[in-house]
Amino acid sequence: MPISEIPGKIPVKLWTRLEDVESGALVQLKNIASLPWVFRHVAAMPDVHLGIGATIGSVIATREAISPAAVGVDIGCGMGAVQTSLKASDLPDHLGAIRSRIEAMIPVGHKEHSQARVRKSEVKFFSEFGKLHPLVQKLEKKAIHQCGTLGGGNHFIELCLDTEQRVWLMLHSGSRNIGKTLAELHISIAKKLIHNQKLPDRDLAVFLSGTPEMEAYRRDLYWAQRYAFLNRETMFEIYQDVMREFFPSVKFQRPIMCHHNYVAEEVHFGEKVFVTRKGAIRAGRGEMGIIPGSMGTRSFIVRGLGHPDAFESASHGAGRRMSRTQAKRTFTEKDLREQTSGVECRKDHGVLDEIPGAYKDIAQVMADQSDLVGIVHELKQVLCVKG
Repeated sequence: MPISEIPGKIPVKLWTRLEDVESGALVQLKNIASLPWVFRHVAAMPDVHLGIGATIGSVIATREAISPAAVGVDIGCGMGAVQTSLKASDLPDHLGAIRSRIEAMIPVGHKEHSQARVRKSEVKFFSEFGKLHPLVQKLEKKAIHQCGTLGGGNHFIELCLDTEQRVWLMLHSGSRNIGKTLAELHISIAKKLIHNQKLPDRDLAVFLSGTPEMEAYRRDLYWAQRYAFLNRETMFEIYQDVMREFFPSVKFQRPIMCHHNYVAEEVHFGEKVFVTRKGAIRAGRGEMGIIPGSMGTRSFIVRGLGHPDAFESASHGAGRRMSRTQAKRTFTEKDLREQTSGVECRKDHGVLDEIPGAYKDIAQVMADQSDLVGIVHELKQVLCVKG
């Protein structure tokens, strides 16, 4: 059950203690709950923290409306994990060569592939590009060449071990430049609409069902969500090829994949609604999901428990406890080296804002949502690639 609640006509149910939520995030949650389109209540996950307009770690069900800023600019951002046939004992003592090969084969940051990695089966998907917003048409080649690339920030590629010393591949990425551009275009359009002029926060501007603006956004949104999923699938194909170079007989199980920045049309409490999960995964009963910690802590493969008050959702990770700027002011490269001890990864100032100490305690996050998901596997990374 929720740990705490912000009362109101539309309440906010929190799977964390009220005192653990920063004041700015509480204001955002109250603003969300005040919107006339919100259905039943707002669900705040244990990793909830300040975002733009809507808090990260929130689940918002709406009738006949979607807020593009609540979805966020990294449309379809999410996770993937693959169990392999390898054991820890199969890995070399030093993983630097594997990390270097991953970094050579999968572009990170703003980079892209020199040649498209799109499968023939996806040609039809990219043929739909011409239907997207006119202002992104010049980005078609870039979108194709960025399919199968990591990005930067908190996105990562990891090699992990579970508690039985089995080797897993894991990655976190989204819809790259095309998703960001589409999101920003539609957020700008929404803010100018007449019905959004008196909102408590203009970043919560919405599109309304039955309007051309809503139909255009849904078209572009769902395309970008599919692109993000394809991006992760393509990276896994490349990552698996890299692993075969080092371990020719390795076998891979079917990937576990999940979005955690997206919109879905679902039925809850007997009504069909739009569910926006901003920094939250779907956790319907029996559904598999992934909840990562940080680049020096544990991650979890989970099975959803289908909690109705959470709109069948769970957290998307540990969640930040401090901003990137604050993290760089607080920690040093020495701290980073200590907190990522035993992990083959970058340990320079460029990734200091991703230091584990900038994130909430993943153990507490998992304890707070024990009624939302059950833990199936606990993972610890031994290699991490960051943009």
